[in-house]
Amino acid sequence: MSPDEQVLVSAGEGGDDGSRPASGEETLAPSEAFQALGGETRLAVVRALAAADGPLAFSELFAATDEETTAGFAYHLRQLDGRFLRQREDERYELTDAGRAAARAVRAGTYTERVTRDPMALDAECPLCGEGALTARVVDNVTEVACGACETTLSRLSLPPGGYADRAGAELVAAVDAHHRRRIEAFADGVCPECAGVVDATVEPADGAVGGGHDGTVEADPSSGSATAEQNHPVQATFACEACGADLSCPVALATLDHPAVVAFYHDHGEDVTERPLWNVGSEWRERVVSTDPRCVVVSARLDAEVLSLYVAGDGTVVGHRRRTAVDTTPPTVDSGADAGEDRDDDPDGGSRPLADPPAAGASADDRVERASEDPDVTESPTDGATA
Repeated sequence: MSPDEQVLVSAGEGGDDGSRPASGEETLAPSEAFQALGGETRLAVVRALAAADGPLAFSELFAATDEETTAGFAYHLRQLDGRFLRQREDERYELTDAGRAAARAVRAGTYTERVTRDPMALDAECPLCGEGALTARVVDNVTEVACGACETTLSRLSLPPGGYADRAGAELVAAVDAHHRRRIEAFADGVCPECAGVVDATVEPADGAVGGGHDGTVEADPSSGSATAEQNHPVQATFACEACGADLSCPVALATLDHPAVVAFYHDHGEDVTERPLWNVGSEWRERVVSTDPRCVVVSARLDAEVLSLYVAGDGTVVGHRRRTAVDTTPPTVDSGADAGEDRDDDPDGGSRPLADPPAAGASADDRVERASEDPDVTESPTDGATA
């Protein structure tokens, strides 16, 4: 086979005879699909084909069921043929892609098992109060990590029933974390982790955060007296699949954890960001809105004396990033002379200078975002959300 003829085929796609399904799309009513799987005989056929090393003959499938007559068995086989299995040219049977998905769901207990476990203590400190009173409990396949000291729920994340098998304590919590890291990465890449459908992404201030003006400026909270009141409020990234409706909402910083600039930044400081759980990625992260029309958010993290800043667009895409030396803005504890009262124009996210110069009077929102992105220190990021 020549290089230009080589193709990548996932496990089980197509038959051993090299056949491939015809082009086009077919749709079956959901009720008909589930009805076709109804009955122990049909599920036994699906399980037998999933466990086999290859296609099986009619007689082999018949032997795997409790049917007493071949005529009755043939009827059940016809209900599966074409949707969950297909007959090859050599008259043996194999699962279709839908059949393999159904077999995995049956084996994993996706639709049949509900897992509930009592609270278990975790050897970790609460990121909010610092107390070591964290527990994890499972209710109806959902793992909840909470702090008993400050009575705060840090995360509520689901896991398929199969994920709970042979896992407990820290190992279970780590599995939940790894599972949802992959889901966030897939959503951020625009591919639904459930059905591979197209994902719609938005970035908005979290509930309760101060809103921004429609002209692109960041309005102040009247009670705060600050002209940039919104910049210190958390920002949420929300992803929703246009096909199956699967959705996810998380702090926008979590959607950037796998970005090459973030991974490299932590590695250069002797840390592995992937070892931090989603419910406690560190207190060094900051989020602030720099424009609302169009939406632009700066996500930053400070380690030692360096700051990494990521520019995130309204669709959750990282469009630029930069690293620079931080300036310690902690006020001096003693009077150091004439310089003690000198004004400082420090970057709100800990940088040595503002992320973008203040906009001129009457400047448009596009001008503000363009000026920030044209900063010579900003490195453009791939618009496809490349991951490390």
